[in-house]
Amino acid sequence: MRQHDTLFIGGEWVAPAGTGVIEVINPHTEQVVGTVPDGTPADMDRAVAAAREAFDHGPWPRLSFGERAEAIGRLADIYAARQGEMAALITEEMGSPITFSQLAQAPQPLGMLQYYAEYGRTFQQEEERPGLFGPSTVRREPVGVVAAVVPWNVPQFVSMTKIAPALLAGCTIVLKPAPETPLDAYLLAEMVQEAGIPGGVLNIVPAGREAGEHLVSHPGVDKVAFTGSTAAGRRIASICGEQLKRCSLELGGKSAAIVLDDADLGASMGMLAIASLMNNGQACVAQTRILASHRRYDEVVEAVAGMVTSQAVGDPADPATGIGPLVAKRQQERVEGYIKIGMDEGAKVVVGGLDRPHDRGWYVAPTVFSGVHNDMRIAREEIFGPVLAVIPYEDEADAVRIANDSDYGLAGTVWTADTDHGMDIARQVRTGTYGVNCFMLEANVPFGGYKASGVGRELGPEGLSAYLEYKTISRLG
Repeated sequence: MRQHDTLFIGGEWVAPAGTGVIEVINPHTEQVVGTVPDGTPADMDRAVAAAREAFDHGPWPRLSFGERAEAIGRLADIYAARQGEMAALITEEMGSPITFSQLAQAPQPLGMLQYYAEYGRTFQQEEERPGLFGPSTVRREPVGVVAAVVPWNVPQFVSMTKIAPALLAGCTIVLKPAPETPLDAYLLAEMVQEAGIPGGVLNIVPAGREAGEHLVSHPGVDKVAFTGSTAAGRRIASICGEQLKRCSLELGGKSAAIVLDDADLGASMGMLAIASLMNNGQACVAQTRILASHRRYDEVVEAVAGMVTSQAVGDPADPATGIGPLVAKRQQERVEGYIKIGMDEGAKVVVGGLDRPHDRGWYVAPTVFSGVHNDMRIAREEIFGPVLAVIPYEDEADAVRIANDSDYGLAGTVWTADTDHGMDIARQVRTGTYGVNCFMLEANVPFGGYKASGVGRELGPEGLSAYLEYKTISRLG
C-alpha cells in the first residue's frame, strides 16, 4: 500500500489545499494499492506559481543547453537504476502486462531521457544566417511554463514525451497525472530530487478534470501539452485558441494494418499481436482494423483469431500473461458496450464476445470480428480495448482507401514479403507513424498524428522545437 499525503511543488513535498483523496485500484485484484491527494484548483495555482518563479527568476532557463543536458543525463542514470521498479509499479496501478511494462512502459521513457541528454550536449542555441542587408542571428529560447496533461494508459511514456524535451529547452513544468495512475509520477519526483533538478522546474499535482481544466486555462501557463481523447483535445484546443496559448495535442487513433496477399501470415502474427493488442489494446496507436483481401480473407481471419486465442489472459504481474485487465470498471463496460454494438451491427464474433474470462478483475474477452464494413461503428470509433475488426478489401488501392477513410491518422502498418513495395504503400497512407512488417516508436524521430489524431509532433528534434520560441536578431555592420 503506497500512501502519499503530499504534492511535489517547488522541489518540496507540500500539504495539499484540500482534503480529497484519490484511491489507486489494482485492476486485477480490484483492491486499493495506493492513495494520493486529489489536487484542487488552489494546488494548481501554487504549482503554476512555483513553475513561474523557477522560469522567471530561477537558474534552469539560464543554463546552457549543455548544462541542462548534463542534468538530464543524471536523471537518466537514476531512472535506469530504477526502471524495473517503475515497470512493476505501472503494472500494479493500471494492469499493463509486466512483459510490456518491461519492454516499453519504463525503457522507452528512459530512452527519451538518454536521447535528449545526448542531443542537448551539442545543440546550438544560436545560429548565424546571411541576409540581404546584413547577418541575422536566429536564437532559440524556451517557451516558458508548460502544463503537461497525460492519460493513464502509458503514463511514463507520455509524460516523458513532454518532460524530456521541455527540460532540455529550459522550460518549467506542471505535470497533471491521470487520477488512475499517479503513483509512477511520485516515483519520478523522487528521481528528479535525487538528480538535483532545481526546485519548481517540475511540479506534480494529480487531479481530476476540474483542476485539470483550471491548469490548462491558467494565465501563468505558456504552453499546454496534452495526450488523451480527441474530445478532450478539442476542448483544450478551444481554451488555448481563446488565449492564443501554444498547445500540442496527441489524440486518438483507429489504425489500419494492411495485410497484402504476399504476406507470410505465420511470420507476421507475432509482430501483429504486439501492434494490435499492446497494453491490453489500450493504446492510441493499436492496429485494430485488420485489412485483408477477399482472396485471403478467411485465411487472415483464421490467423488473427489464432493469434488472439494464443494470448494468455490473466494476472498482469505473471510473465506468461499476454493480455491483462482494463484499467477501470468503466473501461470494461465501455469495451463490452462496443462488442455488443458490433454484434448488433451484424459483424460476426469469431473469438471472444461478452463472456468475461475472469470473475474478478476488469477483464474483457479479447475479441475478433469478421464481416466488418468500414462504415460500422466498431470500425470507425476508438474502442481502446482488445477488440479487432477484420475488414475485406478488393485490391491494394481499395486497401489504401479504407485505411485513409477514417477521422484519425495516427499510425498504421503494412504486412508484405516485399519491403520496397510496403514502403510504397506506407507513402500513400495519411498517418503520422507507419510500420512495414512492424510497429515501433523511436526517441529520435517525430511522433504525432494527422486529422483528428492531433496537432504537432513529439520526440526527435521536432519534439524539442515544440518547446522553443525562435527569435530573429538582425543587424547592420
